[in-house]
Amino acid sequence: MQQFNGVIMNFANKPKTTLRQRLAARTLGAALLSVATPVALLAPNAVYAAPASEAAAAKSLSQQLSGIKSMTANFVQTTSGATSAQKNALNSSKRFTGTMQVQRPNKFRWHTQGNAEQLIVANGNTLWIYDKDLSQATRQSVNNQVGDTPALLLSGDPSRIGASFRVTQPDARKAYYVLYPKTANANFRSLALAFNGGVPTTMVLNDNLGQVTRIDFNGIKRNPAIAASQFVFTPPKGVDVITQ
Repeated sequence: MQQFNGVIMNFANKPKTTLRQRLAARTLGAALLSVATPVALLAPNAVYAAPASEAAAAKSLSQQLSGIKSMTANFVQTTSGATSAQKNALNSSKRFTGTMQVQRPNKFRWHTQGNAEQLIVANGNTLWIYDKDLSQATRQSVNNQVGDTPALLLSGDPSRIGASFRVTQPDARKAYYVLYPKTANANFRSLALAFNGGVPTTMVLNDNLGQVTRIDFNGIKRNPAIAASQFVFTPPKGVDVITQ
């Protein structure tokens, strides 16, 4: 999903941020909701529904994701803050738009447009984060950074999701799920994901700062052919390159 400037935050220490922090803060992350809020947001009529067991929920989500070998979409991301200071900081930049392409295994391109433009590109081995406003590109290992981030859901191995997340399905009849990271150092508390027609349509991430980011996908294409060049990044001339 960061702002996958998506979860907008002030990146005073951008050179040292990891992909996990970027995806949880700059692309995916902010608006005060309780842990149950994403569920209510995605499925308001499921109050009295019977939930699936966690094992059944993980299997159902894996089946949903297994049918997606590649995907392209536009997205609209909205972020809100938990505190007055956060809300004021986000007031002028809480909505972002962009495009995304993903392809298994571990290939994705997430382009957030606007004043705080950011491009995240992974080719399966190496991941680049390019902040145009800083004229800076950060290079990292995909294996070290994608394991328990939202990027895993769309570009990683669906069968491994249970190793990184506790998966719940509040209504066993509906294709929406709420995931909780198993690692103590994850930068988000929960991630809600809704499907329609075999593709993800909405993601809602509740981060550790009490903020929530909602990402709505549109113009979705399931399993399209994607040019290999979309997952290749070459730093523009003059850009500072940082290797982590």
